[in-house]
Amino acid sequence: MKTIATNRTRRQLIIGGAAALGTPFGLNIARAQSDTIKIGFPTPLTGAFSAEAQDQVKAAELAIKQFNDAGGFNGRRAELLVRDDKLNPGEAATRTLELIEKDKVNFIVGSLSAATQLSINAVCKERKVLFNSISQSDAINEAKDWSIYTFHEALNPTMTAGAVARYAIPLFGKKIAFLTADYAYGHEMVRAFERAGKDLGATTVADIRHPLGASDYSAFLPRIKSLNPDILVLANFGRDLANSAMQCTDFGLKASMKIVAPVLLYTSRVSAGPDAFEGIAGGTSYYWGLEDRIPSAKVFNDAYRKAYSGAVPSDYGALGYAGVKSVLAAVLAAKSVDTEKVITAMQALKYDWYKGPESYRACDHQAEQSVIIVESKSKDMKDKNDVFKILSVEESAEKNMRSCTELGFK
Repeated sequence: MKTIATNRTRRQLIIGGAAALGTPFGLNIARAQSDTIKIGFPTPLTGAFSAEAQDQVKAAELAIKQFNDAGGFNGRRAELLVRDDKLNPGEAATRTLELIEKDKVNFIVGSLSAATQLSINAVCKERKVLFNSISQSDAINEAKDWSIYTFHEALNPTMTAGAVARYAIPLFGKKIAFLTADYAYGHEMVRAFERAGKDLGATTVADIRHPLGASDYSAFLPRIKSLNPDILVLANFGRDLANSAMQCTDFGLKASMKIVAPVLLYTSRVSAGPDAFEGIAGGTSYYWGLEDRIPSAKVFNDAYRKAYSGAVPSDYGALGYAGVKSVLAAVLAAKSVDTEKVITAMQALKYDWYKGPESYRACDHQAEQSVIIVESKSKDMKDKNDVFKILSVEESAEKNMRSCTELGFK
């Protein structure tokens, strides 16, 4: 994938597809209309999560193209304005403020970090701009951080890690060790796994934390091995997940414990390869292999394949698609780009963009959806994209989410 330079001008970064990313949706910017529906899209195009971020952009562009090809809203086209938040909360806040005040976006969709999405949300909350987050976070659902302008298209750690715990603990054992990225995402995944594990009689033998962006895990692995857990949970993301999986494999940990990841990323599995991830199980918001059982997944995958030379969408890519598509669907339902009217329309959405039925919970605007449990393949792969076996699908259930009261809503 190509990396977008961070100093590009506003004109270069306006995307109704982004020619800068080598996509087929490049627009003649000179012809862009002043009354287009502008969606700001802050995401970490550079840094440890760049592969996932650029997948988000590609799929978001597809949603924009589909909207425009269908006639837009009363002839008004949509465009995506992408900004690199550099995986930094301060940078994310600055870019979001610029999108709102300088570029006059109508809505914000994006983020790929628990920390950056909270800073983006704070700016949107203050400026009264609708924000649809496409990154996992528990905090964004809590009343203290939430506002009427906040929507959360992504799964949250309580849903994701909880589903993995409910699958893994009965099968593999109750002694749990965590290798945890030391920031909000990792902390929330551990808390959610432990929460679900408590009801299953699980105990934590260690929560070993590493810095974000670590490349060497050798100092942690002997201790994990000496603890002899039944399950090792890799509570990290992106390159951290790929690097830790490779090193756990090389160190021989799989011989004595089951390794799971609350979020088992398609991009990490592809980059690290089949041997590193062999036998590792985990949760995901989406896997393209759902097309064998869910019609909307086949439709989405085929559109993506057509747009991107036969490639298949990743999990976080799919969230970019859904995050933008939900906002634009609400515009059509509201027959308006007025923020309050679009909020009302989004609250009422019942949709199936790519993985089965979804809707937003009334109290916190959390997208209620399934969690897919997958395991990495190392053999019997139909092609290079056939990297996971679907083990089970946990359908959305209120009992698997934190209650509205627990989140602070009255």
